[in-house]
Amino acid sequence: QMQLVESGGGSVQAGGSLRLSCAASLFASNYRMAWFRQVAGKEREGVAAIDRRGTTTRYLDSVKGRFTISKDTAKNTLYLQMNSLRPQDTAIYYCAAKYAPRDINFAPLESTDYDYWGQGTQVTVSS
Repeated sequence: QMQLVESGGGSVQAGGSLRLSCAASLFASNYRMAWFRQVAGKEREGVAAIDRRGTTTRYLDSVKGRFTISKDTAKNTLYLQMNSLRPQDTAIYYCAAKYAPRDINFAPLESTDYDYWGQGTQVTVSS
């Protein structure tokens, strides 16, 4: 069973950068993967997704041009590079994955398209 462990969260001032990592226990090349975030009292929202081959990406409109998702299949690790951070980016960030060996260029941002979840890592951006 796939296990996901996030790291890299922390506190940063507005305009700063953070890189989140998600270590996967199984071959990431067979899984579509994504980053979600959630603020207390609000629904979890998809931030960025990447297809199993790492060739197709999709982003939430509010993070386009600031965040970059990538996957290192050799290390079975997913990344989220976050630049120009804003206070509204403050949330718990979760890594997600779904076994999808037949996917081609599919990188959805809906939580129902993922089966495995990490424990989350807190990102706090102060103004």
